[in-house]
Amino acid sequence: MAKNALVTGWGFYAPSRVMTNAELERIVDTSDEWITSRTGIKERRIASDEETTSFMSVRAGRAALEKAHLRPQDVQLVIVGTCSPDYLFPATACLVQTELGATRAGAFDVEAACTSFITALAIARGMIVSGAVQNALVIGAERLSRLLNWKDRTTCVLFGDGAGAAVLEASNASVGIESTVLHGDGSKGEMLMVQAGGSKRPASAETIERGQHFITMAGGEVFKLAVKSMADAAEEAIAEAGLTLDDIDILIPHQANVRIIDGVAKRLRFPPEKVFINIQRYGNTSAASIPIAICEAEATGRLRRGDKVLLVAFGGGFTWGAAVLEWFGAHDGVRPLSPLERAGRALEDVVERVRPI
Repeated sequence: MAKNALVTGWGFYAPSRVMTNAELERIVDTSDEWITSRTGIKERRIASDEETTSFMSVRAGRAALEKAHLRPQDVQLVIVGTCSPDYLFPATACLVQTELGATRAGAFDVEAACTSFITALAIARGMIVSGAVQNALVIGAERLSRLLNWKDRTTCVLFGDGAGAAVLEASNASVGIESTVLHGDGSKGEMLMVQAGGSKRPASAETIERGQHFITMAGGEVFKLAVKSMADAAEEAIAEAGLTLDDIDILIPHQANVRIIDGVAKRLRFPPEKVFINIQRYGNTSAASIPIAICEAEATGRLRRGDKVLLVAFGGGFTWGAAVLEWFGAHDGVRPLSPLERAGRALEDVVERVRPI
């Protein structure tokens, strides 16, 4: 079995349409100062009719596969984390798998709201380390603009669209994903939800009239729970990795709200200069926010080979989680295990189990 799951490729896609705070001022009772001071957001990307969740996922996935030098037909697993899928079913991952040409891959979606990417990452890591698969394409993608009430200033100013992806491969390297932790609490789910559109409350004239297909949120309560939960998950993941906060080189949090991010950093007593923030350009892209941030952190030199990276998120459900990994970067040195190496390692495992004491 593989020693670790190594990130060998990454990529993202953002719609070309930019919606600024000034544009929002013209359609809802808000202002650039109000939005910026409370959220840190200056603009967000809004998908066109063509840019579905699967469309954006495919673009991000292709970029990640190219970076990893992995052919689509060699991909063994596709996981899409999203709470805004194209359809209730088929899974968005199946649409992505077909469009990419990943004809040999299993495919399924993960829905843990804004924690979906970390959840998908944890699943892929587990399957790789167990030997079930040798690689996985993990995608976080959202088209949340289709779930917004553009008359509700408490939500419509927050969210944006986009997709980010990462390729994980089995490796004998010491670098890779070192820990993942996941948590949930359904008792507070009503604080952040879309009430209608599922089997409990299917679409009807009444649900549409009441606007129950839009995101609703109890902002103040969500804020307090998000800060505490993300900080707790971060400490748990760091401890599980056998590290301390001093070992972490960069924190890449879910980009929900700059005040939440600042609150987490303060609660952890983590240096703000080591926190990566790009919410000002994209808004809250839910499951897509962490993989998009990873790509931008790497492109701008904030994420470098050997860095210890802390990922942490909180989302509706409620769900929250964290992951720690050591970043390797470009696929030009330590490589995934070859089939021959995998066979040799399996043989070594068998010999070790039957070796006389």
